[in-house]
Amino acid sequence: MYMSIWCHNINLSSRSLAIALVVCVTLVYFSYSFNACLFASLTRTLQQSNLRNLLTLQQRNESDKATSSSTGTGTGTGTATDVGVASTVSLFTVSILNTTSVGLGHGMPSIDGAPKYQMLRQQGLRPSRHLPDTLIIGVKKSGTRALLEFIRLHPDVRAAGSEVHFFDRHYQRGLRWYRHHMPYTIEGQITMEKTPSYFVTKEVPQRVYHMNMATKLLIVVRDPVTRAISDYTQAASKKADMKRFEQLAFVNGTYSVVDTNWGPVKIGIYARYLERWLLYFPLSQLLFISGERLIMDPAYEIGRVQDFLGLKRVVTEKHFYFNATKGFPCLFKSEARSTPHCLGKTKGRNHPHIDVNAIERLREFYRPFNNKFYQLTGINFAWP
Repeated sequence: MYMSIWCHNINLSSRSLAIALVVCVTLVYFSYSFNACLFASLTRTLQQSNLRNLLTLQQRNESDKATSSSTGTGTGTGTATDVGVASTVSLFTVSILNTTSVGLGHGMPSIDGAPKYQMLRQQGLRPSRHLPDTLIIGVKKSGTRALLEFIRLHPDVRAAGSEVHFFDRHYQRGLRWYRHHMPYTIEGQITMEKTPSYFVTKEVPQRVYHMNMATKLLIVVRDPVTRAISDYTQAASKKADMKRFEQLAFVNGTYSVVDTNWGPVKIGIYARYLERWLLYFPLSQLLFISGERLIMDPAYEIGRVQDFLGLKRVVTEKHFYFNATKGFPCLFKSEARSTPHCLGKTKGRNHPHIDVNAIERLREFYRPFNNKFYQLTGINFAWP
């Protein structure tokens, strides 16, 4: 009898030991798997963040060069630190992208065979060019350049540095040509392009729709009278013998008839152009940004843009300061530049004196069109 009890206890002890051993092995396995997944996730996130920063620096460097070349404002006074950073980014990017196989329509670039680049490829961090998800389509002289520079502070927004004019001037070149002009991005980043003339060009809405019916559209609008004066000011800065604003805005030298064929006046009839866009895109895919508020409170408007694009609010008031001399918001240090800087000499340019009677007549002319625009957008911009 005692022998039976003893054997029974031995069997129970062996069974308990086996169960305990299985439980321990299972716990060790799950613990190892969890830690391995966590480590891999953290590693991928860190590498993705580093690659985004490098792509950002490379793009900003190229954009600055393009801007300097187009405006003739390059001074050649970059610091040794700037040159060093640009060189390091350039070399790193070339090593990763190995762009010898990149061309029109060749898709993603080849990756160097080194183990660290193979790891980037395995983790889905291979940069490539994509057609834009978002377009800044207008309106000219309303703050489109400011909007672009402000929103591209976000690490998940990559934008073409200059206006591509694909949908209005180069459409016959095809989408492969257009894609080639887009910046490199990685998974999760938004590709953006800005060309203000898209808003007023008749064929563009249908062309954008055919590219991607889900494209998100950003439209900066401004008091059309102020916008027209700003448009004229820019043109007059390039042409010394240009007629006075009042002579161009009205027919026969009197203020009774507004010349709606003159570009600066014509562009301000926003409702006419918006109706074309609404034939192809629902209002939910359009975001209207107040050009006036973008200057006075850039953080507020950029916050709305980030929400519209489904982005985390990374760009905030800490990125901006107001330059009282220019009357325009400027930027504190960003990923590309470590010192405060403004957008350029052309931003905040002083307007010429315009006859008050001419301004009042233009306001009267635009008022019904503005009211129509308010109805279409559901927003009252409260222009005079």
